[in-house]
Amino acid sequence: VHLVESGGGLVHPGDSMSLTCTLSEYTFRQYVVGWFRQAAGKEREFVAAIKWSGENTYYADVVKGRFAISKDLSKKTVYLQMNSLKPEDTAVYYCAAPRYFSNTPVQDASAYEDWGQGTQVTVSS
Repeated sequence: VHLVESGGGLVHPGDSMSLTCTLSEYTFRQYVVGWFRQAAGKEREFVAAIKWSGENTYYADVVKGRFAISKDLSKKTVYLQMNSLKPEDTAVYYCAAPRYFSNTPVQDASAYEDWGQGTQVTVSS
């Protein structure tokens, strides 16, 4: 599946920003969509994930209470609303989807086979 992120850019600390991830297709095997980020010189880290079925959402501790993930299955789109942004949120943000069911935790990047190209989010005064 092809994933496309959009919505990145430059904002000030404390601002909000919304990212969008649109999938080219949806199958029942893509049971979850995840957001990850990678800051310059650091490893990729989990941000949030949402399961297509039900209301299960998952967040990294560092974004819990500030970020919100949501979905629109009819549009094959997942959103990441980011509030109270901090300079340490600066990174390239990627969305990802699996190709088949797995017992790998959704917080683990190895659970996902298909990745978007990423969108840069910069938080700076």
